[in-house]
Amino acid sequence: MLKSYGYAAYNPLTPLRAFQFERREPGPRDVLIDILYCGVCHSDLHQARNEWNGSSFPIVPGHEIVGKVAAVGGAVSDFRPGDSVGVGCMVDACRTCPDCLDHQEQFCENAVFTYNSPDAHTGKMTYGGYSNQIVVDQDFVLRLSPALDLAATAPLLCAGITTYSPLRRWRIGAGHRVGIVGLGGLGHMGLKFAKAFGAETVLFTTSPDKTADAKRLGADDVVVSKDPQAMSRYLKRFDFILNTVAAAHDLDQYLALLKRDGVMCLVGVPEKPHPAPNIGNLIFQRRALAGSLIGGIRETQEMLDFCAERGIVSDIELIPMAGINDAYQRMLKSDVKYRFVIDMATLAPAR
Repeated sequence: MLKSYGYAAYNPLTPLRAFQFERREPGPRDVLIDILYCGVCHSDLHQARNEWNGSSFPIVPGHEIVGKVAAVGGAVSDFRPGDSVGVGCMVDACRTCPDCLDHQEQFCENAVFTYNSPDAHTGKMTYGGYSNQIVVDQDFVLRLSPALDLAATAPLLCAGITTYSPLRRWRIGAGHRVGIVGLGGLGHMGLKFAKAFGAETVLFTTSPDKTADAKRLGADDVVVSKDPQAMSRYLKRFDFILNTVAAAHDLDQYLALLKRDGVMCLVGVPEKPHPAPNIGNLIFQRRALAGSLIGGIRETQEMLDFCAERGIVSDIELIPMAGINDAYQRMLKSDVKYRFVIDMATLAPAR
């Protein structure tokens, strides 16, 4: 077993702190990765605090992992030591079910997520990217372009694919009007992708002071959702709305903005359920309310290649590992533009 170290939540009530643990020795199909950077996702906080009631402690969060290949198993053909690589939200799946065969591994009933998921290799729970190294099957390792800033690439592995996938699924492009609800880690990537796909893009926010930044990121217009008059200007005018907010809120005010046959897709997972929407808002305009979960490995690689071609990365704030608890507190206040990324060079071995 490989001696590893990182930061863990030992229970839902105390700050994360240093943690020593073991990872499996690399097998024939495995890639050993020295972790350089790890993005901080809001779901890390949810799981560290057991807000979704499924956490197994101690838990090492982190599923926006960027690093360099340190070693490969004998059967690995696509990677070699020194390659820049990424690991997102999954590290394994059954590979034989209809979802896996359709390259939608995230829906596999036996998917193994990067942390807090049963690991068939060890019989324990998986540990994530708030750590010095990770061992991953080659099929779940992603190739990164050296043209992109590696630290700013890390959030693409969750926030990026979470917003890219539904925009692709509903074939968003030129001639579409798209609304993005929320300007955070997910929302800022949604703006960048919708703009890159050629859509007219409108940001909805509760914060008037985000207007300038939203336009810098690609918004053609910004609407303060607390202003009924501003909202009324867009009644029945959207083809698609990507709702990134991870807190319970009124969905009806956004459903009313969709055209006939319009779709609102939810990608934020709140701690408590949203209030039930008015079904009439759906039935009488044949609108749809949908959800989307990250993306499969093939699509995630497609997204990374698209970002490399277009020079798209996340807006980040680089933090030391010891700053993670402060980052969690700031994240709760939306005090980050727009994703924290941990510099693993600052991670000291646990004692």
